[in-house]
Amino acid sequence: MTNKIIAIQGNHPSKLNPLTDTSIFLAHEIQKKNYKIFYYDPKDLSIINFKVIAKGFFVKFDYRKKKFFEILKKQKLELVKCKYLLIRQDPPFNLEYICSTLILDKIKKKVKVINDPTAIRNVSEKLYSYEFKKYMPSTIFTSRISDVISFVKKNKLSIIKPINGHGGNNIKLLKGKINRKNLYKYLKLHQYVMCQKFLPGIANGDKRVFIINGKVVGSFSRIPKKGSFLSNLSKGATVSTSKLTKKEKFVSKSIAKKLKKEGIFFAGIDFISEKLNGDINVTSPTGLKNYFDLTGINLAKKFWKEIKK
Repeated sequence: MTNKIIAIQGNHPSKLNPLTDTSIFLAHEIQKKNYKIFYYDPKDLSIINFKVIAKGFFVKFDYRKKKFFEILKKQKLELVKCKYLLIRQDPPFNLEYICSTLILDKIKKKVKVINDPTAIRNVSEKLYSYEFKKYMPSTIFTSRISDVISFVKKNKLSIIKPINGHGGNNIKLLKGKINRKNLYKYLKLHQYVMCQKFLPGIANGDKRVFIINGKVVGSFSRIPKKGSFLSNLSKGATVSTSKLTKKEKFVSKSIAKKLKKEGIFFAGIDFISEKLNGDINVTSPTGLKNYFDLTGINLAKKFWKEIKK
């Protein structure tokens, strides 16, 4: 069974939506090659007797069934027995996440880990976008209330979101006079935040770009639902086909090249009105299932093909 096991470190399948989830889509594809899927939660990762062990379960996915997953066997597994290991849990990039990357660092020379645990620890999803600031709208990173107020005064409509947030959660639109009390509570809760000039072009959607092994392999548009400025699919956005502009292709290829050098194999980036919105998704990029349903192009096949290279 050695070398025919794929481990997935992620959120429990019962918490996932099979219609949109990328982890399930990737697992389902590799099952066709007779690989077994071992699933575990990052909190169940340990070092015991100097061996990296995970308490989890072997699972099988089947899109044809209402209950799309079947737990075959619960057990503890020494992770060096796996061929590949996918880090797929949702952010936040908190202490649990950091510790799991440090543990997986111990075995990455024996097991191919995607994305590389050292790399995702170094590539903070929002702060890393500083490397590409010339392609972004006006942006600051801060924990100071005075910085936020000054930024909004200068840029008028502005977006504020936690540095370690995900899925469109806790993103606010700031405009007019700032309620200092509410802003103080927000900063106390989330600490460091990202503030960005609001781009009205979001009404027409953003573009999600997929990067696999240093290559730009596909894109689609995500359109916010009526009355919303959030393009996240988990917030009710819908998808449509799109083509990248010449500028977006250039920026995407530049980012893809740099991410590969950093050790990032799979990533997602987003554009609004040809501007990079500041999220370099490397912890658990999403959208492959939606892209397949929209275009018929199976990027999961591309993912596994590139890994085997």
